[in-house]
Amino acid sequence: MEVMMNPTPYVMSLEPGSHYFCACGRSANLPFCDGTHQGSGVEPFAVDIAEPRTVAICACHQSANRPFCDGTHKSLAAE
Repeated sequence: MEVMMNPTPYVMSLEPGSHYFCACGRSANLPFCDGTHQGSGVEPFAVDIAEPRTVAICACHQSANRPFCDGTHKSLAAE
């Protein structure tokens, strides 16, 4: 199965609690994990949010700070 990559991050508001973001790229509910990774050896990114905040979740799968965007997608656009 091909891993889907998007050129820009998913920007969203998150409420307090635990959130699980896809690390394999196969989820039908990106950027959230839907369990599709089962058996792949890849685990989702678990993020605990203490208070409501807006986040940018990496969609290019190249951020050094995954699951958060670090702007790497900007340098990939020219490729």
